[in-house]
Formats: sequence, C-alpha cells, structure tokens
Amino acid sequence: MTQDCAPDTASAAPPHAEAPPRRWWGLGVLGLAQLMILLDGTIVNVALPSMQRDLGMSDAARPWAITSYTLAFGGLLLLAGRIADIVGRKRVFLTGLAGFAVASAAGGTAPGPGALFASRALQGVFAALLAASALALITTTFPDLRERRRAIAIFGALGGAGGALGVTLGGLLTETAGWRWCLYVNVLFAGAALAGSVLMPADTAPRTRGRLDVPGALLACGGLTLLVYGFSAAEHSGWTGRPVVTTLTAGLVLLALFAVWLRTARDPLLPPRLLRDPARVAALVAGACLMAAQLSLSLFLTFHLQTVLGWSAARTGLGFLPLSLITTLTATQLGTRLLPRLGARVMMASGLCVAACGLWWLGRLTVHADYASGILPGIALFGIGMGGTFLALMTTATAQLPPEDSGIASAALNSAQQVGGSIGSAVFNTVAAGAAAAVAAPPRTALLHGFTTAVHWPLVGLLGAALGTAVLARPRGR
Repeated sequence: MTQDCAPDTASAAPPHAEAPPRRWWGLGVLGLAQLMILLDGTIVNVALPSMQRDLGMSDAARPWAITSYTLAFGGLLLLAGRIADIVGRKRVFLTGLAGFAVASAAGGTAPGPGALFASRALQGVFAALLAASALALITTTFPDLRERRRAIAIFGALGGAGGALGVTLGGLLTETAGWRWCLYVNVLFAGAALAGSVLMPADTAPRTRGRLDVPGALLACGGLTLLVYGFSAAEHSGWTGRPVVTTLTAGLVLLALFAVWLRTARDPLLPPRLLRDPARVAALVAGACLMAAQLSLSLFLTFHLQTVLGWSAARTGLGFLPLSLITTLTATQLGTRLLPRLGARVMMASGLCVAACGLWWLGRLTVHADYASGILPGIALFGIGMGGTFLALMTTATAQLPPEDSGIASAALNSAQQVGGSIGSAVFNTVAAGAAAAVAAPPRTALLHGFTTAVHWPLVGLLGAALGTAVLARPRGR
C-alpha cells in the first residue's frame, strides 16, 4: 500500500486524541505572532532612506538594518527549536513575545546606527524563539488531521502575506508617522498576542528529555551566521573578495563539522532521523527557495516602484497589498481543498512552478510598463503559487514525527526559509547591481535591467525546487 507524502502522513498524534476547546483562539494568537516576525523582515525596507538620513548612517552600514535581524533569526532557529522541545513550547513562545516587544521598543528609540543594529539583532533572537515554537504548538494542538490542514493553511498564509504586508505597512507608517513607528508597531502586535495568550490551551505535549547540544548549537549557529554574513557582504566586497571567500569557507567548514557531530552526539541538536525522509528534505529545500524568491521580489518591486515609476513610500506599500491578499486567499481557500485530493508532491511542485511564472512575467518589464498590465499579473501569479505551496510545505516538514520533535522540525523549516531568504536576497542584490553597472543606459533603464537580469536566479531556484519535490516526494510505502 502506498500513499502520498503530505496530507495523510502529517499526524503523529493518536486518532483518539481530544482536541483542546480553545484551539482556534490559540491559532489566532500564533498567527498574529507569525505575521509579526515575518512582517518585520521587510517592514524597514521602505523606511531605509529615512533611517539613513535621520541616524547619519553610511551607505556601507545601511544593509545592516536588515541583515542584523536575519543573521540572528536564521542562525539561532535550530537552537530555539530544541529549547522549545525541552523547556516547553508555550513557555518559549511567551518569552519570545515579551522579548520581541522590548527589542522593538529599543529599536524605535535608537539614537544612532549601532543601537539600531543591536536592537534588530535582539529582535532576531526572540523571533527565532517565536518561530520555532509557534508551528510546533499548532502540530500538537490540532490532533484532528482535517482541522490541522486548515490551521496550517491559515498559519502559512499569514506567514506568506507577512513579507508583502511588511512593505505595505512600512510605507504607510514611514510617510504618516515616521520610520520609528515601523518598530513601535511591533509592541502593539506583541501586546495583543500576549493578552490573547491567556486563553490559549495548555501545552500538554510531551517534552524531549535530555540536555541541550551546546557544541552542536555553536557549530550550527556559527556556520549559518557566517554563511548568511558572507553572502550579504558579497554585495559590497564582490564574490572574490577576501572577506567573502574567508567567511563562506569558514561557514561551510563549521556546517560540515556540524554534520559529522550529529552522528556522534548523544542528544544532537538536529536529530538525523529528521533528514532520513526525502520528502522532508525536499520541503526544506523548497521552503528556502520560495523565501529567497519572495524577498528578492520584495526588493525588486520596492526599488522599481519608487525609482522607476516614481511612487511615494505609501503608494509603494499599497502596491504590495494584492500580493498579501492573493497569497492569503489561495492558501486558505484553494490550498485546503486541493491538498487532500492532489497530495503534497503535486501541490508543492505545481505551486513552485506557478510562482516561477510570476517571476518570469516580471522579468519582461520595461520602463514604460504600468502597474496594472505590467506588474499586477506577475504579482498575482507569484501569490497564487506561494499560497498554494505553503500548506504542503509545512505539512510535509512536520510529517511522521512524534510530538516531542515538533519544535525542532518546525525550527528546521523556519531556519531553511530564513537562511534561504537571506542568501537569496544577497545574491539578487549583487547580481542586480553588477548588471546595472555593466550596461550603458539612463539610470532608470540600467536599474530595471539589473533587476530583470537578477530575477532569473530565484526563478531558476524555484524550478529546481519544483523538480526536487517531484523526484524526492514520491509516494512511499506506509
């Protein structure tokens, strides 16, 4: 007997497990936190010019307003996932909410670039705790498979919409209240989630016994951090620059040592059994490629709308709103209906291909193309593909696991997405800047040429991930 690898293998809970009565209220709190942490990855994009002017930030230091957040977030996710499994998912989740609010308030009051970068890094630390525990709480709170599909669809849609909504909200806040409110607004989100957490169901899932794998944490966190930093630095130092080559090499060495350590550690940070399922590996790779494409698209459209089309920050933010709406509607309305019929393999492969079509459409833009006929169709295709993929990704990544491994499994998916997004956006920036500088054309034309050239990299990544899911996520024996 064979089966597809996502919908009906997602549950490790016993079929008779009783569903908590306030589980949907808890989903609302978890979804709000997910929206907040992914929104914060892009909300400062539109505000960067204002930040730089007010704080006296140099051009070389400007990217650290974003990179300091993604470095801490991506580098600490695996450790955060294991902490959630050992300490308790709800306890870690509440700690992350409170810490994120404090870090956001500190960033909003930052007197200079150094204080801003430090607070953004602290946001990344607590975002890792939130991301690692939130999806784990969903998988342990919804024992019924049909309800879990709906819950993960809503959760994934909020995450997918968060990046695009961040640009929308960032533009509106920057133009109406000032860039500092791009950070202060997180205090409101976190406060609302903390207040709602009083009615969340108790975390009754079993915890992992054992100790934290400190050597594994140092190797994994250090390797991921160096890798993300190296790709981010390539924009300014070039791919052959000594800092980039040294950092990337050191990161790869640490990750190789981490892989070796996993085989000998008594309580490894990332249990090797998680990676023995080819479908789960395919979901992790697909998640990384999809997030890389999403952040690249965000950067593309932010600069295109403001520089090429001459839109204001607020209008640019509103230009991203269709992407958020389409992603959310596709995940909650279409994904939940098609996944039980088609299976995760088909949903992931087809969704990634549709998202790639959206990038292909945007790669054909010219300086004379308007928003309605040039940009909106590409956004719509990408939103449909992303919304249709998220539910299958999350379901597959947490499939066939005992509840005590739910935290590290969700952390592995979030880590793959965050690191993939950081690397993908860094590669996109570097390629776009090089292509724009190499062409003799007016500034607007050169900028658009750089973007339309660079967009082929995330496009190829999506198609490669689609092929990988089609091959690795084949039906397997029960």
